[in-house]
Amino acid sequence: MQFGNACCHLVQNILCSGLLPKNIKIKIYRTVILCVVLYGCETWSLTLREERRLRVFENRVLRGIFGSKRDEATGEWRKLHNEELNDLYCSPNIVRGIKWRIMRWAGHVACVRERRGVYRVLVGKPEEKRPLGRPRRRWEDNIKMDLQGVWTGLSWLRIGTGGGHL
Repeated sequence: MQFGNACCHLVQNILCSGLLPKNIKIKIYRTVILCVVLYGCETWSLTLREERRLRVFENRVLRGIFGSKRDEATGEWRKLHNEELNDLYCSPNIVRGIKWRIMRWAGHVACVRERRGVYRVLVGKPEEKRPLGRPRRRWEDNIKMDLQGVWTGLSWLRIGTGGGHL
């Protein structure tokens, strides 16, 4: 997120400019800023706090792109609400994009199985003792939670290898 903020700051004058059309600004956001922010997101284990921070970041950038709106009743300028930003942007939000990439990566990991080290790293269990308290959510736990509504009773590894048919 830190590099995303730095990248956003570098192109801020372009995104807030009234000279460029909004579709060009959105292309700059998708090709420059999102690439920096989402680098390596396939292996992230997102918490609710991180999801909220990512949505706040995206809304801040989109507010810079779309600008303010004149209120019809009072005639004053105001910031766009989140729902209005979602209607104007017409693309899945950043968290949904991350989860899509994670699912795609999970399918790849399930297909390579034990042939590669990435499978052992992501699926393996550490042998040392855990610290006190509730364990942190792992990448695999997030995959199971995201797939829970779609496929019930099947392991994500079986789905990735073609073991689960719809």
